[in-house]
Amino acid sequence: MSGFSSDWLALREPVDHRSRNQGLQDKVIDYLSQIKTVYPDLLCFTDLGSGTGSNLRALAPHLHSDQHWTLVDYDAGLLHTARDAILAWGDSEIISSIVVPAINSSAPIKPLSILKQNQKIVVEFKCVDLLNDYQAILNEPADLITSAAFFDLVAESWLIKFCAALSKPLYTVLTYDGIEKWSPPEEIDEDVLKAFHQHQRTDKGFGSALGPAAAEQLQSLLRAHLFTTISVSSPWILDRQDGDLIEQLAIGTARAAREMNVIPSIAVNRWEQSRQQASHCEIGHIDLFAYKV
Repeated sequence: MSGFSSDWLALREPVDHRSRNQGLQDKVIDYLSQIKTVYPDLLCFTDLGSGTGSNLRALAPHLHSDQHWTLVDYDAGLLHTARDAILAWGDSEIISSIVVPAINSSAPIKPLSILKQNQKIVVEFKCVDLLNDYQAILNEPADLITSAAFFDLVAESWLIKFCAALSKPLYTVLTYDGIEKWSPPEEIDEDVLKAFHQHQRTDKGFGSALGPAAAEQLQSLLRAHLFTTISVSSPWILDRQDGDLIEQLAIGTARAAREMNVIPSIAVNRWEQSRQQASHCEIGHIDLFAYKV
């Protein structure tokens, strides 16, 4: 999978957290409160493409239960960063004499047990290539499979196999949907966006990525496998308080557009310089919850 730096993930995390659709998250939390869990009095999650653990930090505080999270990522460096970040985020680490046992302690990165708002959270870290090993991960005990900003990176062929293998509920947030609005508007915006979408569909480690088509395709496939799905919008709404993120978005978008070589570089450079100072930007995303009745 194409890598993302921990600095970029840290920069986007506050915006990711505030952009999640709260109504859908409440539905997921209500669902979890009513199911019979894999292990009594413990909620178990498997987070795909977990990066530095942002998804855990967003959801875990809203769950009034002890939890076990398995963070799965291809990048071992991000998983090590995740461990440090979660330890710093927790209220305290559970000392070894009263440690909550991990479900599978064979992972090379030492599992972590913390207290957060008086709830015990055990976290395991698995460095896995999901291109080939998704089936083994899906077979592990879990009450919910989660992900954030992940499915737009995968290929259609992989997604077809993934959805066929999925038997557990899925809650995925912030899948890019291709909608972008920059203010003030510029004539070249549409051309740059088209070039960026071309780049989004290049290989990100799974084959030609679905990019902006991912959310719709994911929902269609899951419905075909008799999942009930709820899909809602969760856009980034950025203004001057998010200047650092806007700047990095402009730089990254321009870099991707230049790589496609369909717009003169001088025009992309002008767009990049202008957009780094944009007063407002909206980046469309979709949150989705899928479960079987």
